[in-house]
Order: sequence, then C-alpha cells, then structure tokens
Amino acid sequence: QLQLVESGGGLVQPGGSLRLSCAPSGPALDAYAIGWFRQAPGKGREAVSCMSSRLGGTFYADSVKGRFTIARDKANNTVYLQMNSLKPEDTAVYYCAAGSTPVAHFYCSGDEGSPSMEYWGKGTLVTVSS
Repeated sequence: QLQLVESGGGLVQPGGSLRLSCAPSGPALDAYAIGWFRQAPGKGREAVSCMSSRLGGTFYADSVKGRFTIARDKANNTVYLQMNSLKPEDTAVYYCAAGSTPVAHFYCSGDEGSPSMEYWGKGTLVTVSS
C-alpha cells in the first residue's frame, strides 16, 4: 500500500557527492521506519541508513558514518541520503525501504532490532568510478 520512488543516482568520481531522494506516498508515514539499503553486484543487501520518526533516532552503517547523512523533509515527507566522499565500494543499487514492525523502529533508531522492511522502491544506481 505504501509506495516508494527513489531518484538521484548517477556516475561520480571517487571523492564526489550525490544526493538521493525517496518520495513516499501513503497514509500514516510516521508509522514506518524508513531509509536506505544497497546491493552491490554479486553481493547481498546491506542496510546503509534509516530513521524512526516514532522513536526519534537514526541508524548508520559503520562503513558510511561521517560520510552519509539521512534527512526527512517534513513538508512533503521526502527522505534524502546525502552521500559525500564517495568511494568505489559505494557502487551499488540503492533502495528506499520502509517497515512498520517494532524491531524495524528499534533498529532504525540506533538500538537493537532487525532491519526488516516490507515496502521497497525499485532502486537507483550509484556508480563511483575508480
């Protein structure tokens, strides 16, 4: 029922920046933990950053701390991922995802939990050249 549409991917050189956007559509958005996952070629899905407005916290993967920033526009509910100091290993398809379970909220607020998400966007490709 919740729809998520990502945009902003592209090709950048190492050290460059990109800003991804996730435009959600649906009611009761505060009921969801929401954020970003990525999947590199031949590798599994990885949680990058997410947030829980209900619990008032955020999660960042250790690999992106200090480089990536997640934010939400309260006016239109768009969720952004500002990516700075990009590295070749950041190359992946980036997905916006949302989950409504307590464990998702706990995880995306920085506490123990599980990044289980039931709604997914189609993804946007980020390529960082070497």
